This record gives sequence, structure tokens and C-alpha cells, in this order.
Amino acid sequence: MKLFVRDLTVIDASYLDKNRGFVGESYLVDVILTGSLNEQSMVLDFSLVKKQIKTIIDAAVDHKLLVPRSANNCTVTLQGHRTEVNFELGDSDVIQLNCPNEAYCLVECESVSVEVLEAYLKQIILPQLPENVLGLEIKLRNENISTPYYHYTHGLKKHNGNCQRIAHGHRSKIDIFIDDKYSEALVDEWAKRWQDIYLVSAEDVIAGSDLSFLVAGNDGTEICTAYNAPQGYFELLMPAGRSETLPNDTTVESLSDFICGQIKARMGDKKVTVYAYEGVGKGAISES
Repeated sequence: MKLFVRDLTVIDASYLDKNRGFVGESYLVDVILTGSLNEQSMVLDFSLVKKQIKTIIDAAVDHKLLVPRSANNCTVTLQGHRTEVNFELGDSDVIQLNCPNEAYCLVECESVSVEVLEAYLKQIILPQLPENVLGLEIKLRNENISTPYYHYTHGLKKHNGNCQRIAHGHRSKIDIFIDDKYSEALVDEWAKRWQDIYLVSAEDVIAGSDLSFLVAGNDGTEICTAYNAPQGYFELLMPAGRSETLPNDTTVESLSDFICGQIKARMGDKKVTVYAYEGVGKGAISES
């Protein structure tokens, strides 16, 4: 007997890629359970599927940085409750982080892919399910977006939940209207501007000399950011050219306002409306 649940949850996370750097993603999760019927004539109660499996997924990968630990360009150093990651990019630039262990999902792979994550999740979830559940399929998929979109990574130090982690991300669409008319040109412009971007709050920028770790190959073109949050102290160094520094927080509300203000400055008296998304099916609206 097989039991299926579609759209079980959404994973919002980022992964490290040798060519793209930080890649923010939002994966919809479908599951299929194979097993014998239990004393309730069920493979597993739907409420338990939704609660138990979602809880495991959230704890393992959601709002984390997915690190391909086996990649030859990646060095991971465990330091008690903290972990340092040194990731060399294809152009010889580096991304370095020193964060609480909870900020990462360390995957034994050479590169992160949907197939790798599906296998990883199956490996950690199946042993935690009841004995009558004999098989598990995990399917990750992206939201079907017919218009331009971007991948962004950020961290929210003022957030009490897991959004405080300095490198988690989203795959997000954006809708922009000028005088209530959809603007394909502006949507495409912002999708290209923020493709594979790391968004930094200006108040979190620090000097490289203030980092707790030794900066590898420092040539003055890096941006360094760090902050204290409820889960601990987070530090990040990355190529400045792969980031954009904003004058405010990087909540979706602030991103929507920022985009709207940037466009309004060019549009004069025209009405500007921006729908900024944070992953799948949620976001903020700004009008000017």
C-alpha cells in the first residue's frame, strides 16, 4: 500500500555552488510512503505524516546553508558548538563563514543537487518512521513560475526563529506594476539584478580585521558581515561583487519597500506597486 502527500512543506535554504556562489532555493516537498497497514488500517495517520516528517525536514535542512562537504574546494572545520566553512569559487574568490552549528546542513557530496537532497532526506527520515513503513520517496520540486525570478540569500539578525541564520535563502518571483499595468521590463531587470545575490544590511557590515577567523586570499574586494542573534554569533566573508548592500534590514517587507523606492525615483508621478515574494506563496506589497 502507498500513501502520498503533496505540498507537505516548503524548504527555504541556500547552498554553495562553485560557479554561482550562494544559491537561494525554495523547494516544494512531496512524499510517498510504502508499507503495510497498521492496527488503524493505515500506513500512517496523515496528521503524523505532516507533523513528524515536516519536523524532521525543518530540523535537517530548512533555513540552513547546505554545504557540499566532500567537494575538493570546500574545507569544513568543526569547533565545538561552531563550524567554520571555507569554500573556494571557480574564479579563485572565496566564501568563508564561522557560525553556530545549527546554521549548516553538511552533506557528504561533491555538489548539492535535488537528487542529493532527496537521497539525504530519505536516509534520515525513514529510520524514524514506524516499522510498518517500509519505503519512502521524497520529491523536491520548484514552484512553476512563468515570469522572471531571482535567487537570494540573506540573514535576519532580529528574528527569533531560524531566519536569523546568516545564509539561508529563497527562490522568489517578483511582480511590478506601473499605473496598475504589469511591467515585464522591470520584472526582468530586477530578476537579473538579484540573480544568485547575497543581500546585506548596511548596519551588519564590518571590517575584515574584525572577523574571528583568518581571511583567505584577502585582496580588498570582499565584503564582511557579522552579527549577534539569539542562536549565537554569525560571521561571513564573500566577494563584494556577488552581493548588494541595502540601507535597511533584508526582510521581505524591507525588500519590497526598497525596490518600490528605487523604481519610484525613476517614474515621477506614476503609481508603482511591487509584490516581493519570499519563496512560495508569501511576501509583501509596497505602493508609491
